Amino acid sequence: MKKKVLVAFSGGLDTSFCVKYLKEEKGYDVYTALVNTGGFSPSQLGEVEKKALALGAVSHCNIDITQEFYDKAIRYMIFGNVLRGNTYPISVSSERVFQAIAIIEYAKQIGVHAVAHGSTGAGNDQVRFDMIFQTLAPEIEVIALVRDLSLSRQQEIDYLKEHGAAASWEKSKYSINQGIWGTSVGGVETLHSEQTLPEEAYPSQLTETKVRTVYIDFEKGEPVGLDGQKMSPLQVITELEKIASAYAIGRDMHVGDTIIGIKGRVGFEAAAALVIIKAHHMLEKHTMTKWQAYWKQQIGDFYGMLMHEGQYLDPVMRNMEAFLEDSQRSVTGRVGVILRPYTFMVEGVQSPYDLMNSGYGEYGEMNKAFSGRDAEGFIKVLALPNKIYYHVNGLDKQGIAVKGSQGEK
Repeated sequence: MKKKVLVAFSGGLDTSFCVKYLKEEKGYDVYTALVNTGGFSPSQLGEVEKKALALGAVSHCNIDITQEFYDKAIRYMIFGNVLRGNTYPISVSSERVFQAIAIIEYAKQIGVHAVAHGSTGAGNDQVRFDMIFQTLAPEIEVIALVRDLSLSRQQEIDYLKEHGAAASWEKSKYSINQGIWGTSVGGVETLHSEQTLPEEAYPSQLTETKVRTVYIDFEKGEPVGLDGQKMSPLQVITELEKIASAYAIGRDMHVGDTIIGIKGRVGFEAAAALVIIKAHHMLEKHTMTKWQAYWKQQIGDFYGMLMHEGQYLDPVMRNMEAFLEDSQRSVTGRVGVILRPYTFMVEGVQSPYDLMNSGYGEYGEMNKAFSGRDAEGFIKVLALPNKIYYHVNGLDKQGIAVKGSQGEK
């Protein structure tokens, strides 16, 4: 019997090369699977299947994990207000983690000897795929042809043409990865630190200029309604993306440290993700205590870093998810967001758990919880540690403590 290999197939050049090469040069029975996290339409999925079969795949499977991706990743990234580098909602990197998990589970289901992916040796995806494959199925061989053969794009194109793979393999200017939580755009200008993407590089273009306010309903941290209409969280994300992307909202450039140690730069658009995260964050400011908000930010940042680096399977992620979910008990209410061309602003919140509406006082206006003498005593006690320090160490002319004891230099 021939050995079986499963290729994580997107329909692009790299994975197309993998299918043809593994069949022709290695003699594998090649199976392909595409894992959809919300970035493919039914017609696109059909075209990918046709391409896989035309390249020689024994069979192709489209696996939809959009709901699972929300349940196990997006909701926690909303809870944590996850923006890598305070900028990027780790759209594609989080998708890769769950695509890798789905691929290896399908590989075990159909009983293959190896799994293959089209990652190069210069990016993060090779780490995410290989690490998850090795963890969940150490008995299955992992093949990364483009990386291991050190192939150029032109070499892949030449090989496919020589073996009758008729298609237009000309290099597009930009590499675009689209999913429900955002779209990344890489190439040309993103490779040069001083440049930015031109308008036409973004998949969504400005088509709406009339200022509009949208209202997002949250229940225990999850988006459950839009403009007064109750929806599932996935529906909220999908509908909000349609509305906000028409304003060309959610565009930015992300620069960060890759898993392999080099700096990486990519453009992206993520209208729904950014609007939801900022709206959610504002609601938290109204409904959380100071220390809840502080520690949740630390955990949210760390959760996002580990997700980005493919460490989703580390048990500490489950620990952090438990904290993030518990922190959302009172994060319920409606948030208004004003949309304008290229930008948005959170208008305000309405929540039964709004700590501003406690009745104890109004900031800068009136205090109802204690007297002026109470405040004076509180301030004296609060200042005491610094008073003691400077009494012992003394001050220089700029009011900075000097070395020595009892004020002597």
